[in-house]
Amino acid sequence: MTDTSSPARPVVLGQNQYGKAENRVVRITRNGATHHIKDLNVSVALSGDMEEVHYSGSNANVLPTDTTKNTVFAFAKEHGIESAEQFGIHLARHFVTSQEPIHRARIRVEEYAWERIATSDAHEGEHSFVRKGQETRLTQVTYDGERWEIVSGLKDLTVLNSTDSEFWGYVKDKYTTLKETHDRILATSVAARWRFNWTGDEQQMPDWETSYERTKQHMLQAFAETYSLSLQQTMYQMGARIIDHRDEIDEVRFSLPNSHHFQVDLEPFGLENDSEDGAVYLAADRPYGLIEATILRNGCEALIPADLTNL
Repeated sequence: MTDTSSPARPVVLGQNQYGKAENRVVRITRNGATHHIKDLNVSVALSGDMEEVHYSGSNANVLPTDTTKNTVFAFAKEHGIESAEQFGIHLARHFVTSQEPIHRARIRVEEYAWERIATSDAHEGEHSFVRKGQETRLTQVTYDGERWEIVSGLKDLTVLNSTDSEFWGYVKDKYTTLKETHDRILATSVAARWRFNWTGDEQQMPDWETSYERTKQHMLQAFAETYSLSLQQTMYQMGARIIDHRDEIDEVRFSLPNSHHFQVDLEPFGLENDSEDGAVYLAADRPYGLIEATILRNGCEALIPADLTNL
């Protein structure tokens, strides 16, 4: 009897996904003369029964990436944009439930904040906005038809304490030149992700907008209120405060560059550069120390990738 089964492939397909990346969608909602703006950058990644398109080029199971782009814009109109998380949930559910070959959808969203421009009569402009420069809000929604994973966060949130920071007592070897200090500037540009414990439709969904604002508030307050002996200590306090105050969050991942400020030597110019009466610093953008850690609710598993670029 002849064996007609397909021979084993010497090469096999591993993890794969496809979709349309960086769809810039702006939704304007008009409440009479007062307008509201939501400005998102949405990336769609789909995976499932996609082996054949890789092996033979058959597109029978492929929803075109152009269709995913169109869906993003259509959903912005049909469903509105209540929050980055809610918009991502609408999209992920649609792709998994409407297309049988698609088993998993991952939606990444960056949100850019705007604030109203005050007019000369001291009122906020009804339809005039200026882009906020503080941070970019982030969320990633992943859905496999049964379970949700929502990881939100932010990047490029620049913060600085001009005192209440020290650095001393560290290991020294023959290559160490850094001097100990008991009064330094502590500055960083916060990149943070936090994972929600909402994983199923049977659970009560968090208030995404309130959660983001409160989480950011706790993070900033911990940074401001911690007398810091190391950036690691400050980072841990930022994460611990979020876990302590936000029951909907089980895990926080930080990546914090230590934005070094070096006191400038002004003695060649006959000037003392003493911090007691105000000092002058060189803000060095590189190289920089990079401090990273995950802070967890006790008993929970770390699921946010250690390399944030893999989110």
